[in-house]
Amino acid sequence: MGVGGVAVFPADTVYGLACDALTRLAVERLYRLKRRRLEKPSAVMFFDVELALAALPELRPRTRGALERLLPGAVTLLVPNPAGRFGLACGEDPATLGVRVPVVPGLDGVKWPVLQSSANRAGGPDARRLQDVPEPIRRGADLLIDGGELPGTPSTVIDLRRYEDEGTWSIVRIGGADEATVTAALAGQFHFDPVSYPDMIREDIPVYDVLQDELVLASGESALRVLELGTGTGETARRLLARHPGARLIGVDASAAMLAAARASLPAERVELRVAAIEAPLPDGPFDLVASALCVHHLRGAAKRDLFGRIHDTLAPGGLFVLADVVVPVDSADAVTSLSPGFDHPSPLPDQLRWMGEAGFAWARVTWSRADLAVVVAERSGALGTI
Repeated sequence: MGVGGVAVFPADTVYGLACDALTRLAVERLYRLKRRRLEKPSAVMFFDVELALAALPELRPRTRGALERLLPGAVTLLVPNPAGRFGLACGEDPATLGVRVPVVPGLDGVKWPVLQSSANRAGGPDARRLQDVPEPIRRGADLLIDGGELPGTPSTVIDLRRYEDEGTWSIVRIGGADEATVTAALAGQFHFDPVSYPDMIREDIPVYDVLQDELVLASGESALRVLELGTGTGETARRLLARHPGARLIGVDASAAMLAAARASLPAERVELRVAAIEAPLPDGPFDLVASALCVHHLRGAAKRDLFGRIHDTLAPGGLFVLADVVVPVDSADAVTSLSPGFDHPSPLPDQLRWMGEAGFAWARVTWSRADLAVVVAERSGALGTI
């Protein structure tokens, strides 16, 4: 890649062509091999999700969360590109960028992005085996990597350009990822019915009310400013307001429909509800208490670690963070809570306690656990403050 070469390589779907995404001569060579017009877009492929996110800092929180839930995998994601990055891959539309992060264990050490396209003539059949790649392409490439027989179905192409502002998406081409997988990763709380949600969650988690009670018990007493992440229909907020009678609460949730249900049942004079993803900047503190129930497990590990740092920084000295959530249990037989592939990403308790320590919390401990559920409380160092 570093000297303008073009490679034929195995992805997790079909065989592809790759070259350096920023070298025009290499891109022109790749397009000539495919007999593809330069104004046609390709995708930029990364071999690590964190590298992809770091290369696209303009992505806003909800879209970043979508990438974390869908990648790596057999999908190509069309995302907004306000900075016009990787212009050679964008064709005639520099405001849109196609992003791929495949699952290819043999290439997971690659630390730079490549421009990639399928290893076929424009409009021709996709190559399932190296010998299926047209002979002129194999002869013209500088490197051939034989990965054996591949699934043979190209990636599913998903348009996420309206996802940030509207929560909507469209499948441009169905392929290696089916519609159910995409919906599970992207719909999240958007597909929850606020009316049926309380019954649904109690059916799925029989100890739901115990979990809520344990969260509230761990939240201390007499907090005045409370931030809740993942307010949903307001179940946790209602209990926290009863526990802390002098408190005012800011509730954050990505679903406007769920917050509408919460707004109808919570005292308006004590509650402010905001539609936002928890990956977005948190409301201005300081808060005496930050609480979250059954929300943070939707984040991958790195995003959890980042969130814990932001929570620490928004707490007052001596403030508490209480987390009640699904975790990865030590014994796999205890993994009893149903999860949605691509949307739910629970982490082991030891990892989360370590991340809290790295975020600067003075201490963090488990106050309750059962099967794959746990309540964790952490304190920011400093004077006891209002708790």
